[in-house]
Amino acid sequence: MSSTKPSKAADTTILFYNATILTHSPSPTDISNYRLVPLRNHALLVTNNRITKIAPSIHPPSADTKVIDCTHKILSPGFIDTHHHLWQTQLKGRHANELLLDYMGTGNLQSSNYDPTDVFWGELGGCLESIDGGTTTVVDHAHMNYSQAHSNAALNATVSSGIRSFYCYCPTLRVRAWEPFEVDPNILPDWVMQGLETLAEAQPFGNGRVRLGFAFDGLFLPKWMVVDLFDKVRALGIKLITTHDASGAIFGFNSAISKLASYNLLGPDIIFSHSNNGANSSLLRTHGGSISSTPDTELQMGLGLPVCFHPELYLHSSLGIDCHSNNSADILTQMRLALQTARGLYHKRFTDQKKAARKINATVQDAFNLGTVLGARAVGMEDQIGSLAVGKLADILVIDATSPAMVCAVEQDPVAALVQHASIRDIEMVIVDGQVRKEAGKLLPVTIDAKAAESGAGLEGMEVSWKDVARNLLRSRERIEARIRNIDFEECRKGMIKAWNVNKRNIVN
Repeated sequence: MSSTKPSKAADTTILFYNATILTHSPSPTDISNYRLVPLRNHALLVTNNRITKIAPSIHPPSADTKVIDCTHKILSPGFIDTHHHLWQTQLKGRHANELLLDYMGTGNLQSSNYDPTDVFWGELGGCLESIDGGTTTVVDHAHMNYSQAHSNAALNATVSSGIRSFYCYCPTLRVRAWEPFEVDPNILPDWVMQGLETLAEAQPFGNGRVRLGFAFDGLFLPKWMVVDLFDKVRALGIKLITTHDASGAIFGFNSAISKLASYNLLGPDIIFSHSNNGANSSLLRTHGGSISSTPDTELQMGLGLPVCFHPELYLHSSLGIDCHSNNSADILTQMRLALQTARGLYHKRFTDQKKAARKINATVQDAFNLGTVLGARAVGMEDQIGSLAVGKLADILVIDATSPAMVCAVEQDPVAALVQHASIRDIEMVIVDGQVRKEAGKLLPVTIDAKAAESGAGLEGMEVSWKDVARNLLRSRERIEARIRNIDFEECRKGMIKAWNVNKRNIVN
């Protein structure tokens, strides 16, 4: 009897040559010593889903190797978005002139008007918009969990999109009635934890690209409930937890960081979104934990100024989009907003004294690291993603250096070119986990995954283009709008103020 072994599948290889490759020269013990080192006229080889060689010249390993001429192009690590609500695509255009309390009614709580099919298309649209903008890894604070079918639909869309994700399953505040405004006080019904346990047992998804995380905004619950919940989540093997830390006049001045520290729950597996008071640097240094700054949201909605360039918080910080229903969904924009806000604040100290600064306080290299290596550190994957190095996962961007915006900039400083000049249109190719997801400036079709969880859209196994996604998003928006249009948002606002014990004297003109 023959005992021949089945032949091994051939490796898939991609070779980039003549590129300007943005690499980092890390210190093994001190991430503050990460230096960006552009390698000009270099080649990079991807084998399956890993970077296997970087050198001045590399010969194609096989006749089947995909060879890409990167003359006048940059190779960058994919961007890492550490705070995003990806399901909200259909709500675009509603929040441009809103503050936080307004958005809570017109945005956050509108998950009540999504059915699982709406969630599927919203999530898929959000994931693909992120990929289009160069994001290869995202922390998805998925606060639309009205039923297990809603979460299953979002998870299926995430896997199908091709993005790398921490899908953070979220006990969600659910609206019982809009008029008079009433929410279900029980954010932890039995099915929520049962669903979490089922998904935790089944993870990871998408050949390891999608991992389960946990999002929780119920720190108003009794201490024993919060401690018990966090212990259960960690016991399930969930490696990343995220929570909003938006202390202020609306939700009160208690910091989520200090509260979790007082409960002995603070650790390096927690990402706090916003944390604009900037007062907890010593706790993060002692116990671990990271901050996701979302400049677009924070500057518009009165949360406070982004803290990611605060000297005591920079190494604990990263960047997020928050709501692509209102904000630019690319990390390049958030880098630029955060950087110039930090510079403006720094210079104000001098101009207020009729003086001028001798040198700049924050650099484009600092901003770039917030969207790459520091994001990787926040999600606990700095050894796998966030920089281009042999052995790391192949999450790579190819960026045109001869566009009207970029021409001549790369020759001087490729990092300055990206942070100060680049936009989404300059991102020609996006590779996630070794798979090309955007090519020649266009998103490639995706195949709807049949294994992650049922989508609710009846498309399992089908290939869909961006035009298909856009068409279904527009139809979904019409359905959602029909449910929304009769809501009296002024009455809703009054109801939220009452239900959440907001001090009306803190809201002033």
